Amino acid sequence: MVLPVLLLVAFSAVIPLMTVVNYSVQDTFGNNQFFWAGTEWFTEILQSERFHSALIRNLVFSLIILAIEVPLGIIIALNMPRKGLGVPVCLVLMALPLLIPWNVVGTIWQVFGRVDIGLLGHTLESLGINYNYVQNPMHAWFTVILMDVWHWTSLVVLLCYAGLVSIPDAFYQAAKIDGASRWAVFRYIQLPKMNRVLLIAVLLRFMDSFMIYTEPFVVTGGGPGNSTTFLSIDLVKVAIGQFDLGPAAAMSIVYFLIILLLSWVFYTVMTNYDAER
Repeated sequence: MVLPVLLLVAFSAVIPLMTVVNYSVQDTFGNNQFFWAGTEWFTEILQSERFHSALIRNLVFSLIILAIEVPLGIIIALNMPRKGLGVPVCLVLMALPLLIPWNVVGTIWQVFGRVDIGLLGHTLESLGINYNYVQNPMHAWFTVILMDVWHWTSLVVLLCYAGLVSIPDAFYQAAKIDGASRWAVFRYIQLPKMNRVLLIAVLLRFMDSFMIYTEPFVVTGGGPGNSTTFLSIDLVKVAIGQFDLGPAAAMSIVYFLIILLLSWVFYTVMTNYDAER
């Protein structure tokens, strides 16, 4: 029963990939006439300072996101109720940000950060902070990071909470009899039981944050300057803004391979660490 779905997904994924690979090794001067370029575009992309700068911005952004959202998600999940009416209420509240479309999230924070009508911008301005995410690169980064934390921390919370509720009460009763501290319960009972879901959370959040496009594009457009121009935004500028199909196709393939490699590294390191324990 699953085979037709797998075949459909494989077909819908392979055809676009073949098209991108085809464009990445050719050049065109219009009129649908293509000329063989070989690895020229790949060499150009890998030696491009523009590509390196966007890649560094992406890596820094993803590391900041992981450093904030994973610990914050664990803390919130630990303090959520396990029984009673508060459980569905908290779960619904946690799920609400995840239901909002990405372009709407960008629009919300674009308005939210404005000094004249936005709550965040107006509040910071009233506190004497000269906040302007349109002109100040640091403020733009602060806004984009805060937006992503608001939007996606809930995913980490829900995954961690699922790991916590799966722990049998017998573990907590044994820890209480032994006089274990709150930290000891977390270190030796809760954290090991969350290892698997944390692995999923880290992988999902890394891949999502590394491929982020819609939210920062709506809020800052990649600016001010190129301060928030991540690889995805730069790729769209090359493909649509400049209509350089060959370099754009080569960049997308390199982009895909980087995500695949880094995700594999994350997965290998975390699974090996879990096995050693």
